[in-house]
Amino acid sequence: MTHEATVSGLGVSVDDEGGEGAPAVILRAREQALPIFISTDQAKSISHALDGRPFERPLTHDLFVEMLTEFGGAIDRVRIDDLSGNTFLAKIDAERYGGGERRKLTFDARPSDAIAVALRVECPILVGDDVLDEAGRPPDAFETR
Repeated sequence: MTHEATVSGLGVSVDDEGGEGAPAVILRAREQALPIFISTDQAKSISHALDGRPFERPLTHDLFVEMLTEFGGAIDRVRIDDLSGNTFLAKIDAERYGGGERRKLTFDARPSDAIAVALRVECPILVGDDVLDEAGRPPDAFETR
C-alpha cells in the first residue's frame, strides 16, 4: 500500500559534537516522518519550490518540467517505493499524449529529484508501506526549518 506524503520541511543532520552535517528533506506520511538525506544543491532547489520563489535562471528541475510539457507530457505522481541498503529509490510516473493516444511512462529517479519535480507541478508524492516501516520515525524526532 502507498500513502500520500507531504514535505514538512528541510533539516540538517547534526553530529555528536553539534556540527552540521548533510541536509535532509523530511516527508510526513502515515503519521511518521521520513528523513531523506540530499545534497546542498537539491536542498536549495526544494527550498525554492517550497517557498514558491523562482531562481534567477531555470534549475535542472525547472528545465525538466518545461521540456516534458513542451513535448506533450505531464507528471502524474512520484513514488518513493523502495530502499536498497540506505539508499531510497524513486519513480516519476508521467504520461504523454501524441497522435490522439495516451502513453504512460515511468522514470527511475533519485528521491530528491522526484520531490523537487513534484513540488513544481503540485503532483502527489507517494511512499510505500515497506519504506515507512523500515525508515519512518516519530514526527517529533526532527526539528525542521
